[in-house]
Amino acid sequence: MTTLSPAAAADRTGVSIDTLRYYEREGLIGPIRRSGGGRRQYTESDVFWIGLVTCFREAGLGIADLRGFIAILRAEHPPQDRVVFLRERRAALQERVAALGRAMEVLDEKIAYYS
Repeated sequence: MTTLSPAAAADRTGVSIDTLRYYEREGLIGPIRRSGGGRRQYTESDVFWIGLVTCFREAGLGIADLRGFIAILRAEHPPQDRVVFLRERRAALQERVAALGRAMEVLDEKIAYYS
């Protein structure tokens, strides 16, 4: 099995080594394999999970939401549970996008006013 060092995993996923440790400590990834010397060794599966967690973080999900979704995935809940979770998060993101759109309109008005 091919494994990656923490630096290689960080480089491949675009997150810092500290972020990898944080994700592991919060139970969002892992458990991460260790070498005989105790160094972390990341697998392709770990890289997938890191990408998933990073994607959801970038979409604005908090750690509690992520823990909930990871628990649903790991416990092999019915697919419908996953869909419900994702739809709820999607609705929340849509609300945020709408709010940002309104904020942009206000900023555009102020820019036009002050220009």
